[in-house]
Amino acid sequence: MEKRENIRNIAIIAHVDHGKTTLVDQLLKQSGIFRTNEQVEERAMDSNDIERERGITILAKNTAIQYKEVKINIMDTPGHADFGGEVERIMKMVDGVLLVVDAYEGCMPQTRFVLKKALEQQLTPIVVVNKIDRPFARPEEVVDEVLELFIELDANEEQLEFPVIYASGINGTASTDPDPDRQEDNLETLYETIVDHIPAPIANQDQPLQFQVSLLDYNDYVGRIGIGRIFRGTIKVGQQVALLKLDGSVKKFRVTKLFGFFGLKRLEIEEAYAGDLIAVSGMEDINVGETICPIDHQEPLPKLHIDEPTLQMTFLVNNSPFAGREGKFITARKVEERLRSQLQTDVSLRVENTESPDAWIVSGRGELHLSILIENMRREGFELQVSKPEVIVKEIDGVKCEPMERVQIDVPEAYTGPVIESLSARKGNMQDMVNNGNGQVRLTFIIPARGLLGYTTEFMTLTHGYGIINHTFDSYQPMKEGKIGGRHVGVLVSMETGKSTVYGTMQVEDRGTIFVAPGTDIYEGMIVGEHTRENDITVNITKVKHATNVRSATKDQTATMKKPRTMSLEEAIEYLSDDEYCEITPISIRLRKKILDKNERERIAKKKKYADK
Repeated sequence: MEKRENIRNIAIIAHVDHGKTTLVDQLLKQSGIFRTNEQVEERAMDSNDIERERGITILAKNTAIQYKEVKINIMDTPGHADFGGEVERIMKMVDGVLLVVDAYEGCMPQTRFVLKKALEQQLTPIVVVNKIDRPFARPEEVVDEVLELFIELDANEEQLEFPVIYASGINGTASTDPDPDRQEDNLETLYETIVDHIPAPIANQDQPLQFQVSLLDYNDYVGRIGIGRIFRGTIKVGQQVALLKLDGSVKKFRVTKLFGFFGLKRLEIEEAYAGDLIAVSGMEDINVGETICPIDHQEPLPKLHIDEPTLQMTFLVNNSPFAGREGKFITARKVEERLRSQLQTDVSLRVENTESPDAWIVSGRGELHLSILIENMRREGFELQVSKPEVIVKEIDGVKCEPMERVQIDVPEAYTGPVIESLSARKGNMQDMVNNGNGQVRLTFIIPARGLLGYTTEFMTLTHGYGIINHTFDSYQPMKEGKIGGRHVGVLVSMETGKSTVYGTMQVEDRGTIFVAPGTDIYEGMIVGEHTRENDITVNITKVKHATNVRSATKDQTATMKKPRTMSLEEAIEYLSDDEYCEITPISIRLRKKILDKNERERIAKKKKYADK
């Protein structure tokens, strides 16, 4: 069968922070795509602010480089399992994958997740052992780990014959030799291996068109843009085509614009052929998995499987006493519009209305997925409140099942006992324990997803900040009995509205950990700290010291105050209990009780107590 030898389509897959985006940077730079005087940012593929700050890829990106006579289309995929919906669909667009693995860390949970998806699609792999120049790099052992993982994931014989390239993405060097001193000073070896090893797409451009949408983009000028691969045939601007919808209906439209990818740019093109990765506009109502065909030859491609959400939260309009002080968009209409617009491009997200017009149930692939959406909203000027995250329970064959996570933990030997104990208490099941010999132990657990809600803070305390935890969705399994996870201590709740004072703070410091600095605006019902015991107590942190004319013997002794504990957005969301909300504005993140009035809270608690009896 004839092939288009001048094209290769590959995806780069890796665990978070194993250096794939940096490697793509170097592939772009060395291919001579940029002019010599062109300024290129580091991690050029991570285009939004949050991606840059956190050093993670959230959205799949595509680019193309020219190496000699071959155009190499590269898809940079997210490494985090919360964005697995993106990874899965990209696998349909390419013929091979570069699996990037850190030369020190080796295989991680997300490596396993993304590789499993690639092998299921029968893709041809190339393994890149990156960061070969790292101290304590162990390239040969890492290749053995990768091979074991391939065998465990049922790779076929051809896939097991993968070539290995040793590289340093940051230096832009590569070699087939594991010795870091024998690196060649460019990525020539990697380019050559891609061209030699990854199959070229089949040249069937004279057959009827089949193009499938794998990713969505949105642009104010042209509306929705479908990005995908032409599996056969040719597509031209101005052509009348049929869009085969997922529900079986057919819509006809005219292709208004086609875009090809070159470097980091999207260039308008007139036509494209089988094997090309392109973007198509002209159809407002286009969705992931739909097929574009000629009107007289309607043949849909198999539907794309999209992972279902595993976690949900309630998003609400901000109704705290400080609502509207810091944000631009605060009304239910604005919040709903924003959530609906997110659905245009994020296929793993679900938004459902509730009985209240001011609240929506938003379901996603995990805490990170939802917290990135919230972070984007607050940066755009939105104010909102969210409830405690809850896992989505499914009924499978009449049995209630919950999502389980595969957790991989790297900790110094001294802390393994407390970590194993804490995860066992959360119904975790230990799968593996490996001592790396350098004082570090790697533990693998399967644990209910609800057991991990709020665990990060406890884990950091147990390991004194030295532990590394990674987790990824494993499967749905029958529900475990009893309460798992959650917070074991109560909170300090403000009984007054005003500004927190040094005097007021010092009066309640011995009751627990304070969350707010002196001079912070506080309202009644707002959570200002964590109690040392299991129950909640109300405190007056706005108390002012009254001046008297009695001189104190200890007047000149300066009292020192502990530093307040500040929480990131994820920590605040994880911290929540059932009767609490997290209030999020462009400036502040505040924790509060759902019912702000102390007497009302007590009345409802009493009522509940009697009902339980």
